[in-house]
Amino acid sequence: MPITVLIEDSDFPHPDNATEDGLLAIDGELSTERLLQAYSQGIFPWYSDGNPIMWWSPDPRMIVVPENYKPQKSLMQIIRKGKYTIKIDTAFREVIINCSKSERKDQEGTWITDEMIKVYTLLHHQGYAHSFETYHNNKLVGGLYGISLGKAFFGESMFHNERDTSKIAYYYLVEFCKKNGFYFIDAQQDTPHLHKLG
Repeated sequence: MPITVLIEDSDFPHPDNATEDGLLAIDGELSTERLLQAYSQGIFPWYSDGNPIMWWSPDPRMIVVPENYKPQKSLMQIIRKGKYTIKIDTAFREVIINCSKSERKDQEGTWITDEMIKVYTLLHHQGYAHSFETYHNNKLVGGLYGISLGKAFFGESMFHNERDTSKIAYYYLVEFCKKNGFYFIDAQQDTPHLHKLG
């Protein structure tokens, strides 16, 4: 199936038109308006510097139903010790920059480009992008960020500078989603790491 090349203001094709690996369209602008349009249809950008913007909608995709989440016992032991503090939306730009610097297994570089940092930070200021942050002795040591639309949270990336600190942020994201009646967390890609989170 041919890949749609987006031009300014053109609509996304229906996600059913994505390739087997989930690629739906390329190009177009990376703006807050375009990102909100994309997420509302289950589409997200994923590309690296020097490449055109690539828009994805994989099927199947991994989602987490908050009520079905079962954290590991070892994680709950860490949380109960009270060593770490969790905050929401106090250091969004710091979180996304840390995520962009995190090393990923079997992956060179990052898909979180300077352009993405700028636009997602704008979405944060508009109230759509959020960060969950793990602190130890008032120092940011882990966290995650994503997009919130309606009753869905679209997870983008996480990082940890101390062991398990991204998992702690994820636990509190799930608890937040439970408390506020979110239907699901869209994890986008089905990875062994996400399965380990519970």
